[in-house]
Amino acid sequence: MSYIRKPKFAHPDLQTNDLGLTRRDYEGTLTTLCGGCGHDSISAAIIQASAEMSLEPHKVAKISGIGCSSKIPSYFLSKSHGFNSVHGRMPSVATGANLANKNLHYVGVSGDGDSASIGLGQFCHIVRRRINMLYIVANNGTYGLTKGQLSATADLGSKTKSGDESLYDNIDMATLAIELGASFVARSFSGDKQQLIPLIQAGLTHKGFAFIDVISPCVTFNNTDFSTHGYKNTWENYVSLGQIDFVPMRKEITTSYGAGREKEITLHDGSVIHLHKTGNDYDPSNKQNALQHISEHKNKGEIATGLLYINQSTSDLHELQDTVDKSFNQLTEHDLCPGDEVLQDINQTFQ
Repeated sequence: MSYIRKPKFAHPDLQTNDLGLTRRDYEGTLTTLCGGCGHDSISAAIIQASAEMSLEPHKVAKISGIGCSSKIPSYFLSKSHGFNSVHGRMPSVATGANLANKNLHYVGVSGDGDSASIGLGQFCHIVRRRINMLYIVANNGTYGLTKGQLSATADLGSKTKSGDESLYDNIDMATLAIELGASFVARSFSGDKQQLIPLIQAGLTHKGFAFIDVISPCVTFNNTDFSTHGYKNTWENYVSLGQIDFVPMRKEITTSYGAGREKEITLHDGSVIHLHKTGNDYDPSNKQNALQHISEHKNKGEIATGLLYINQSTSDLHELQDTVDKSFNQLTEHDLCPGDEVLQDINQTFQ
């Protein structure tokens, strides 16, 4: 069974957001994932992030591929648009949907098998095309849906519960996204909602392709002391750039910040990310610095997390292609067939 509707009753004193909606209004069906699966924490983080931002559910489109990770969209925003595509092909569907209607918030949810293996080519092209969306990879280093085979993100020497050892270097999705031109790249841990929620909010607000690699342990097949994607290894080797706060433009900043330096990053709509420094001079706008930072911690057996890279000066697909402002379903017959004179003018441009 993959669909269990949640009971409609809720606590009468649930807090409402600017739309008069509660957190329950952003939930989906009951999860059928394994108890303790990190993916459920990702869906919970998306729910809380969306509720706090007062996103209108009907203005969100969630798209997924195949795998345990691709079940996540069932568990949040039940009143939004949704499309569960085929294995590794979520980027193509997201690209087409975004071209047809750029006025929605697009949330793509995929897994390391879905995006780093069969869908790797698709992933590369959606990044380089700068689709305006939030792309989340629930990364557990294994194929949980097909009983625990190692995936392409499994680190060299990592072992699954069955004892299989990874003989190859892994594909680092965050590094790949930066190299391909993603303008917002972050990494987090499904168990760290204080970091993950503001990263999701910032990614939803960012103009351009926003990518978050979320380490999300598979409790059934890959949560061992010898797995680099298990709970134990992640907590022991978790290196955060610092506490992150997302501050929407419409809200007064009332957060009290602790000791230490901070870097303020203003997004396109005026929203602000406060990146609390941890003593180093990390600059998330420097691509080479980001790649070096990830590599240095990887060589130490550590996982670099937080906002790794951001570029506010790039254009998205619609700006590059100079697309129309209307969504395709709002175009009239005259918009689509403007007449012979317009066609002649277009032909003149090719002479």
